[in-house]
Amino acid sequence: MSTARRKHKRIKMVLPIRVWAKDITNKAFNELAHTLDITPQGARIGAIHYQLKLGDKVMVQYRQRKISFKVVWVRALEGTKEFQIGVEALESGETWGLELTGCDQADSDQQPVTVQ
Repeated sequence: MSTARRKHKRIKMVLPIRVWAKDITNKAFNELAHTLDITPQGARIGAIHYQLKLGDKVMVQYRQRKISFKVVWVRALEGTKEFQIGVEALESGETWGLELTGCDQADSDQQPVTVQ
């Protein structure tokens, strides 16, 4: 996905998460994973060991928050049985419970991004 289509700038941040979903064979799974970067309404998630497809719904738990996402892209990592997925929140509003400042515009590199 190109940054021209993003509403928010990505923030490199590794957060431990738990993911619930159904894979392409409709088998339910629940596994520990992590974010690679986040936006206020989405994330790039790594350490997924089940194949998903575009449009799949996933439930992500970060701390005590449970967030519903849809899969917007899937990438198989070469030489492994691991996948990265891009997800977008199904509901608007505060997602991660973190104050993410400086990520309001995808193409604005003038403001530093900080997490408080």
